[in-house]
Amino acid sequence: MQAPSVLILGSGFAGLGMAIALSKAGHRSFTLLEKAERVGGTWRDNTYPGAACDVPSHLYSYSFEPNPRWSRRYSGQPEIQSYLEHCAKKYGILPRVRTGVEVTQARFDESKSRWRITTRSGDEHEAQVLVLGAGQLSQPVIPRIPGAESFAGPAFHSARWDHAADLRQKNVAVIGSGASAIQIVPELAKVAKKLSVFQRTAPYVLPRRDYAYSPVARAVFERFPAVARAYRAYIYLSLEARFFAFSKQSWLAEALTRVASWHRERVVTDPELRAKLTPDYPLGCKRILLSDDYYPALVRDNVELVTEPIAGIEPGAVLTRDGQKHPVDALIYATGFDSKSFLGNVEIRGRGASSLSETWAKGAEAYLGMNVPGFPNLFVLYGPNTNLGHNSIVFMLERQIGWVMACLEELGRQRAAAIEVTSEALGEFNRELEAELEKRVWASGCTSWYVNDAGKNENNWSGFTLEYWWRTRRPDFSAYSLTRA
Repeated sequence: MQAPSVLILGSGFAGLGMAIALSKAGHRSFTLLEKAERVGGTWRDNTYPGAACDVPSHLYSYSFEPNPRWSRRYSGQPEIQSYLEHCAKKYGILPRVRTGVEVTQARFDESKSRWRITTRSGDEHEAQVLVLGAGQLSQPVIPRIPGAESFAGPAFHSARWDHAADLRQKNVAVIGSGASAIQIVPELAKVAKKLSVFQRTAPYVLPRRDYAYSPVARAVFERFPAVARAYRAYIYLSLEARFFAFSKQSWLAEALTRVASWHRERVVTDPELRAKLTPDYPLGCKRILLSDDYYPALVRDNVELVTEPIAGIEPGAVLTRDGQKHPVDALIYATGFDSKSFLGNVEIRGRGASSLSETWAKGAEAYLGMNVPGFPNLFVLYGPNTNLGHNSIVFMLERQIGWVMACLEELGRQRAAAIEVTSEALGEFNRELEAELEKRVWASGCTSWYVNDAGKNENNWSGFTLEYWWRTRRPDFSAYSLTRA
């Protein structure tokens, strides 16, 4: 039987993992399109000072390609980027990667049951199956602030770091206090003349407890792979248990709240500053952050935490609503990503030229986070409701990649032209999902990037990753319809 041709968009953990799975299965008709000049996804883009993952590296890696040489428990961006490049080379993926190719539109040709891809340069590609690997954190968001365009100094998003900007002995402003900011602030505090951190909402910060692996530990992991596998399993299970914290009125959430308070009070002795850093919402409602050096940075003499809302920006200052003018030489937006797009900047059109962005106008929905009725042969990796707050997204991605591979096998086995999830299957899945999400702390009323303006949680998986593993262990093809060739 002839294997379906596949186009993959994006070359982060999702896109590379998909390409490697295809290669290992003997598929030869696939291409990976990447708009940047090299692979890596978010770990290629986020090169800001202090960039690192908040999942231990031995778990934040492919199960089929363990790395016994991780230098730290939580490895930094350069090491993760190097790992991804290593995987692409080892499994022979680079010859199938087309870099510098920005896709603008993907259209399903019903007459031939094929996806036709258009790039910004006007080139066209086509394949039977389209896999989107853009993820949820690929499109930086810069808030609209009056006067921002008039700012005279360097101004950039954390995911587009300007390494030519000299921030030493300058007045620097960081707008935001989320996952990127808590890594950037400690590094900038060491070199800036004055660092102003503009915080809208105080995050929960737990101790990171990072440490370097000794040469002996790395040697043991390398010489005894079973030890590395056991260590990975231990990390997985310990993180999986954290999901108990996301249930409403959870005992674990109460315990972690006390740990966060102890961590804050141990470092921040100024009661006024400590009050500004104390969250006013339940733990887990927003992303829980891990850091050993964020609070120590905020108590430095050259660091100021500003909680007054920003009113505007002038050529050399940030203005707050209390009338204060904060002199600034450089402006850094640590303001996160458009986590609701899932599509990057690609216009996706399915049957009847229906638009996926319009289909998702009231909230993104996909069967198991991957399939949408009306869009045959389309698979979304790290799609709606597959994000995690407690474990490794790489685990989820490997489950999704396995699912796609099974669907491709079914396409070939049945000699079918297209596979499409039914509306009934998606409806039943969503009813179960939303019932479970109502039991979680994300539905307790606070605003976060997990929830859209209408209050719908578009991002997070509702349960343990073990539940997702169970549901994706083998496809139930009664949820799909097949179009014969």
